[in-house]
Amino acid sequence: MRHDPRRRRTIAALLSALAAPALAQPRASEIRVYKSPTCGCCNDWIRHLEASGFVVSATDVPDTRQYRARLGMPARLGSCHTGVVDGYVIEGHVPAREIKRLLRERLPALGLSVPGMPVGSPGMDGPEYKGQVDPYDVLLVQKDGRVTVYAAYEPDHRR
Repeated sequence: MRHDPRRRRTIAALLSALAAPALAQPRASEIRVYKSPTCGCCNDWIRHLEASGFVVSATDVPDTRQYRARLGMPARLGSCHTGVVDGYVIEGHVPAREIKRLLRERLPALGLSVPGMPVGSPGMDGPEYKGQVDPYDVLLVQKDGRVTVYAAYEPDHRR
């Protein structure tokens, strides 16, 4: 059987064209989450992140306050879990779309926080809440602890 160089080039070009979309896709961001081993809403938030394309590695810890403090997140902005993604600290029930936005914008900030546990935020939106949705803000946290509203979520706002 003779080898046709044109055929080889054609096959190589086709294989390259097929592989290009897979190679061009951005890698999924990995987020490390520190959480209580008994917290159901933390697990629900993690599922929200995974459904949005994040790769999550979770570590059960007895108390997230020490991680929050070590990472520089002010205690007043605390919630039930703390995450780290691409150098940013993510505190509480922050929607995945706001994390993705921060990663695109690459703002010079410490990270994002949704203080407390507002009903209707990702992870706090299960059937046990019977559709209740409270307004809440996603805060952009500066390294010196100053905050500004990064996104405001109202009851009629859909994620």
